[in-house]
Amino acid sequence: MSGDKIDLLGVTAEPYSFQHHKEELLEAFNIIKEKKEISKDNINLVNNYSDWVNGLIESNIHPNDIYFDTPKEGVEKSYLEIIKIFDKLKIPHEGKVFRGSDQYLSSFDKPLITESSEFIVKSCLQYPDEKIYVCAIGCLTNIASALLMEPKIINNLIVVWTSGFPTHSINNNSHSFNLVQDILSSQLLFECGVANVYHPGYNVGAQLTLSLPDMKEFVKGRGEIGNYLYELYTNNPLHKQRGVIDQTWRTWVIWDVITIAWMIDASWVPSHIVSSPVLNDELYWKRNNESYPMREAYGVNRDAIFHDFFTKIDKLK
Repeated sequence: MSGDKIDLLGVTAEPYSFQHHKEELLEAFNIIKEKKEISKDNINLVNNYSDWVNGLIESNIHPNDIYFDTPKEGVEKSYLEIIKIFDKLKIPHEGKVFRGSDQYLSSFDKPLITESSEFIVKSCLQYPDEKIYVCAIGCLTNIASALLMEPKIINNLIVVWTSGFPTHSINNNSHSFNLVQDILSSQLLFECGVANVYHPGYNVGAQLTLSLPDMKEFVKGRGEIGNYLYELYTNNPLHKQRGVIDQTWRTWVIWDVITIAWMIDASWVPSHIVSSPVLNDELYWKRNNESYPMREAYGVNRDAIFHDFFTKIDKLK
């Protein structure tokens, strides 16, 4: 609905999976449930999972009762969901939606060749004098594979990604779902020199919250898509996974719209140029002042972004 700002070439499906949480979640659950002694070796684990574990305990759910999609299941669900959104917006999806990888990158020598990675390469090569923006709202598997398949696309590809903490933060990025699923692809983005517009999720994108009254007032009843978004909001699958019973008073962070918001109006997401850091194997940022420049967001105008969204979706009433 922002065709005056964005020429949409296509949408690619990424793999996703919460399986990487299961082992640690189970360990934290056993410590908290059985009131075991918290030591310096497990205090970070307990702190990281305490809210999730307490929600499960309150709801009488055991971690073993939770099903975590595999990456293969995740990418297929993503693909089908993209098509569903096109259909609810009454926009033809044929030739616009592409299946992605059903696994994560395991080696820089073995790019994962899929419809999505080939589409990214083709788009960059087809329009060599144009800037091709990829707004990444998941892991970077398809994008990293495309860069490895055809390095020359670095000349006109711009990656707009949201994940993790600001690059000056001392925090560990292991909680960033988008970043931690495919660590090799995440590391490649910051070290290969591709144009990178990085939108930290924590502290920045985290401000993009919507409440139930917002959804009732501004989204529900706005065509099929408005009703569907309201249905998703009131049946948040992450809340169910985490044992959250009462959703009525909670807001939901809609992190990923920050990438689209920046594309529509960069003033809504103020940013500056910094040196691209190294993401080490322990998932901490390490500053490298002699590396490539990149753009990093440090703020977000929540009200302007959602006002634009509400105004556009209201046209579907």
